[in-house]
Amino acid sequence: MKIRTRYAPSPTGKMHVGNLRTALYEFLTAKHAGGDFMLRIEDTDQERFVDGAIEIINRTLEKTGLVHDEGPDKDGGYGPYVQSERVKTGIYMKYAKELVAKGEAYYCFCDKERLASLKTEVVEGKEICMYDKHCLGLSKEEVEANLAAGKPFVIRQNIPNEGTTTFVDELYGEITVDNAELDDMILIKSDGFPTYNFANVVDDHTMNITHVVRGNEYISSSPKYQRLYDAFGWESPVYIHLPLITDENHKKLSKRSGHSSFEDLIDQGFVSEAIVNYIALLGWSPEDNREIFSLEELIKEFDYHRISKSPAVFDIVKLRWMNGEYIKAMDFDKFYEMAEPYLKQALTKDFDLKKIANMVKTRIEVFPDIPALVDFFEELPEYDPEMYTHKKMKTNSETSLQVLKDMLPILEAQEDYSNDGLYATLCKYVEEKGVKNGYVMWPIRTAVSGKQMTPAGATEIMEIIGKDETLKRIRKGIELLENA
Repeated sequence: MKIRTRYAPSPTGKMHVGNLRTALYEFLTAKHAGGDFMLRIEDTDQERFVDGAIEIINRTLEKTGLVHDEGPDKDGGYGPYVQSERVKTGIYMKYAKELVAKGEAYYCFCDKERLASLKTEVVEGKEICMYDKHCLGLSKEEVEANLAAGKPFVIRQNIPNEGTTTFVDELYGEITVDNAELDDMILIKSDGFPTYNFANVVDDHTMNITHVVRGNEYISSSPKYQRLYDAFGWESPVYIHLPLITDENHKKLSKRSGHSSFEDLIDQGFVSEAIVNYIALLGWSPEDNREIFSLEELIKEFDYHRISKSPAVFDIVKLRWMNGEYIKAMDFDKFYEMAEPYLKQALTKDFDLKKIANMVKTRIEVFPDIPALVDFFEELPEYDPEMYTHKKMKTNSETSLQVLKDMLPILEAQEDYSNDGLYATLCKYVEEKGVKNGYVMWPIRTAVSGKQMTPAGATEIMEIIGKDETLKRIRKGIELLENA
């Protein structure tokens, strides 16, 4: 049997991290077994439809490399692949009426006022309104009369009040629920559109989907799905319910976290390959402790049986680290293309941006780290003279002042302001004084950068800012130390 999976998003806005993980696991489940991965747009909830959302879905799948074999733009013989277009074919109403004929569903004509008067019940800790099967008792003649009169209706699933329903999940095993806990859910809404739950089942069957991968919030709905498969006499797909993704406080990842969607993360300077790699590990683990995977390597290694049932914590610190590893390994030309806007944001003077980019490449985790790392090239910041004191380098204000005073005339006479030329000059001074490199390099670097942490050493910075700016900054350091 060829494995066929589908990613079936609703076009309601940005792609949430949880949705992207579902798409990724669907993709990997199919591709690991040499199967097909389908894209299906589930837009039956027209009230929540967001313009441009379908473009976001397509753009995200393209950026992440999750290439679908079938979809709205690739007909594999199971189209249409957009549910609103499938509605026009009459497929959902046809199957709903088939269930009505079998006694597995029924027409419901109850108005809003009657539904609002129904009692609520607590099921699994949630207060829900359970329909009382009022319209199930209507005679065939009453139903036909209501339909002929154009009375608004929905079609509901007919779930028995007694007995149990069982389904099997690959991770959670066999799950059995009492039918009394299941509501007669609506299959066809009053606008003629199918509900998400009904269209899902009909489409998965008619599109030959073999494995359904989705979040474990759908476990409570799965018995209703299973009853539909059984009512039609269809073979149910393999169910794989994924663990919840939480934030660092073990609460459901929300939009307020600032990194709940793929587009949020891209805007924050993360690269798509790192995002995919990290999200793959939110609930799945390889056989070894390896953490860095290309998409091709994930396809080879992925086994859905290794998905955990425990909630996965979205750790932004871990993602930043992983992103930094991808940046380090990145081809320089690609890195510079992505880094250039951030460099130009901080630097307006005529600097060698490629040289500065090379300095920061191994020192950043996300691209927005760049401006704060390089802004001192543009202008020397105000800084505390205490920075000149460094126990390890054995420097203090007095020794640093002496170094700067000694070096100023030497650097004024220096013509070669290349990194190599400047380094040779400073090393000659170190040798003459019989001190360690840091004794000299620390105060010079502090004077020309005004920062404790810099992406480069003293002479590399001096080469970038040039002779005039170097001398100006060293004089400023002398003045600062003398006044201190």
